[in-house]
Amino acid sequence: MRFFWTFFWAFVLTEMLTYVVSSMNGSAFHFETGFILSIGVTILLFVITTIIPNDPVEDHH
Repeated sequence: MRFFWTFFWAFVLTEMLTYVVSSMNGSAFHFETGFILSIGVTILLFVITTIIPNDPVEDHH
């Protein structure tokens, strides 16, 4: 379920970002660009979460 929600929010936010940036540039909005970016963002998020350790840090005092 976390894969779905991660992709859902990445999709929503990148589509919004694509719309705003294309509007500010005065160019046409392309749905496919936001969709491809959302796939890339989702993959990047899962790669980052596997790289970052989840172990507790020992106290060095």
